[in-house]
Amino acid sequence: MDQIRIQGLRIYARHGVYEEERKLGQSFYVDARLDMDLRAAGERDDLDFSADYGAVCKKIVEVMTGEDFRLIEAAAHRTAQEVLLSFPAVQSITLTLHKPQAPIALPFEDVAVRIKRGWHTAYVASGSNLGDREAFLRMGIDGLNAHPLCRVEQVAPVYETTPYGGVEQGEFLNTVMKVRTLLEPDQLLRLLQETENSAGRERKVHWGPRTLDLDLLLYDDRILETPRLIVPHPDMENRDFVLKPLSDLAPGLVHPVSGQTILGLLRRLEKNGELHVKSM
Repeated sequence: MDQIRIQGLRIYARHGVYEEERKLGQSFYVDARLDMDLRAAGERDDLDFSADYGAVCKKIVEVMTGEDFRLIEAAAHRTAQEVLLSFPAVQSITLTLHKPQAPIALPFEDVAVRIKRGWHTAYVASGSNLGDREAFLRMGIDGLNAHPLCRVEQVAPVYETTPYGGVEQGEFLNTVMKVRTLLEPDQLLRLLQETENSAGRERKVHWGPRTLDLDLLLYDDRILETPRLIVPHPDMENRDFVLKPLSDLAPGLVHPVSGQTILGLLRRLEKNGELHVKSM
C-alpha cells in the first residue's frame, strides 16, 4: 500500500489528566502515516485521486484543539477517526501522538501513543418474512447508513426464498449488503442487533419468522470465535439465499475457512439440489 507521511506536526493543546495541563496547555507533536492507493494520482497528476496533506494537517489540528481530552489515547483515536471520515481515499492511518512535556518527575525525552485505525469491509445478510418485507429490508440498509462509522456501498438484488430450518412460516425476502465500516466486529454486531430491535424483531422461535434478520457473514478475511460472535457466519455455506446475493456482489471472494470462492460454494449447493431461492 502506498503512503503519505506527516512528521512532527506541532500543536498547542490542552490534553491531560491534571487540571493544570488542561488550564495551561502544552505542545504536542503528531506523526501520521496515511495508507492509500496513489497510482491514479501519480498517473494522472491529479490531487482528486490523493489526499491533500495540507488539508489533512488542518483536520488534525482542528480535532486536537477542538476538544480537551484527559488521555492522549482518546485524542489519538478521535483524530485518526476524523481523518478517515474526512478523506475517503485514505484506507488506514497510523498515528503517533507525542507528549514531550508530560508531567513525569523523572528524566525522559518523550511519551507517545501509536495507534492504527482503518476501514474494514463487511458483508451482512438481510432477511424478512413478516409484514412489509421490503420496508423492513430498507430499514436494515437505513439503519447501517445512519451510523456515522458505516457506509452501505452495495446492495445485492432481493430474492424470494422458502424458509430454512424446518419451521412452518411464510416466505422470505433476502439480500446481502457490502458495508464499509470503522466499527470492530463486536461493535458492528451490536449495531445489527439494535437495528433488528428497532424493526420489532422478536426471538421466540429459533429459525422462526422475523420482521428483520441481520447476520454478519464476513469481516475482511478475519476468523473470529467468541461467545457472542462467530465470523465467518458458521452456516453461510449451506444457505443459497445467502450465497446467491453474495455472489452477485463478490463471486470471487474467498471464504477464509474453506478456501473456496463464494460462487464455488453456491455451485456445490446447486449441484446437490439444496436450494431455497425460488428463481435464480
